[in-house]
Amino acid sequence: MTEDMRRLKELTALMFQAHPWHGVSPGPSAPEEVVSYIEIVPDESVKYELDKPTGILRVDRPQRYSSLCPTLYGFVPQTYCAEKVAERCMARTGRTGIRGDGDPMDICVLTERTFSHGAFLLRARPIGGLRMIDGDDADDKIIAVLEGDLVYGAAKDLGDAPAGLIERLRHYFLSYKQIPGEGPRRVEIAEVYDRAEALEMLRRSSEDYRAHFGAPETRMGELKHLMGTEE
Repeated sequence: MTEDMRRLKELTALMFQAHPWHGVSPGPSAPEEVVSYIEIVPDESVKYELDKPTGILRVDRPQRYSSLCPTLYGFVPQTYCAEKVAERCMARTGRTGIRGDGDPMDICVLTERTFSHGAFLLRARPIGGLRMIDGDDADDKIIAVLEGDLVYGAAKDLGDAPAGLIERLRHYFLSYKQIPGEGPRRVEIAEVYDRAEALEMLRRSSEDYRAHFGAPETRMGELKHLMGTEE
């Protein structure tokens, strides 16, 4: 990295807050360990979601019923669920006509610690996932543990996590969009998978991100070029 590039990177970091989806790296050890942005915390009565254009956390909706997320919940930066994610879903389930949901890869992080609010970054180690299909959209949920957590941090694979907690996660995702009286369920969990498959889905979502948004490592050079062409 040239001195000009280093200084430009330093100045942008000082002057601007990074966009949680596009401006934050998933980390040097991804996908084995990933930086994650947390939107909601366990038992949160309001569902927050990242506003994609601004990068600001916004209220999506109040939780209308008693089913609340039992873990930290957010997404892995610089991932995207599109063609490669959908392709894997169809290959594993035998379904056709599946597409990616157009969002970053969701992640549920197990920890013994209590957090009062979302909108923060943490390091998590994937141990498995839920292959969720919402209508015709692939909507995977990676399951991970907080790095260094005293209770869950030693888990290496999904089988090391409490079965009851995984069942609560399954129940939450099968019910949180289901409004009584509105007809048959649109959401299904087609597969509960292990760490190896979780890493594969993270790799695919990273490839989808690069295909749709470009390589993050080239952006500073593009910015420098554009700034240099200004009158």
